[in-house]
This record gives sequence, structure tokens and C-alpha cells, in this order.
Amino acid sequence: QVQLLESGGGLVQAGGSLRLSCAASGRSALRIAMAWFRQAPGTEREFVAAVNWSGSSRYYADSVKGRFTISRDNYKNTVYLQMNSLKPEDTAVYYCATDLHSIPPTASGVNSWGKGTQVTVSS
Repeated sequence: QVQLLESGGGLVQAGGSLRLSCAASGRSALRIAMAWFRQAPGTEREFVAAVNWSGSSRYYADSVKGRFTISRDNYKNTVYLQMNSLKPEDTAVYYCATDLHSIPPTASGVNSWGKGTQVTVSS
């Protein structure tokens, strides 16, 4: 089982930036694809971005393309989500995910979740 711990959330004004981090530990923490999802109140958890184990392939939801960048540092067992030009509609709890059934993944095809970090974008 892989353990995931997110950090970096917070409150930011529209147009601002945040960088989320997800530290992975446990078995096979290195050679696995990882992803970010988000969930706003009253909505379903949605895919945001994913990266394969080497970092050579990245996938993004249309809503964040051009604004968010996913990356990973396998020496640190950490995946990052750089979020620029944030909008109020980006407000959500952001979850790190791994043990994916497919890439890009769906929320139902994830075996391991972090506890999430809150991102709030004010207008």
C-alpha cells in the first residue's frame, strides 16, 4: 500500500498561483503513475492531471490545460501540481492519487488516495 500526503493548499486571489506537493511512501512508491483530482462541495470528484512513472507523459483536464502543470521528482518520491492563473472555480479539495487502473484515470479507477488539501480562490 502506498501512503500519500498532500501539502501546499491555501487561500489565494484570482490570478494567483499555488504549488501543491504530494509525498508518496510505501511499497513501489517510485515506478507508478500518479494523479491529482479535485472535489468542490456538492460535486463529484474530478480528474485534474496525471503523470506516468517516468514523467515523460502528462495528461490534463481541459479546464486546467495551459494553467496547471504536473511534475514529479522520483528521487524525492514527490509529485507536484503547479497552478497558475487560478480562478474561483478552481476552489476545491485537491487529492493526490495513485495505484491507477488507467491513465488518464477516472475517480472510480483509483486504489490509493491522499487525505486532500483545500485550495480556495477568492474573486
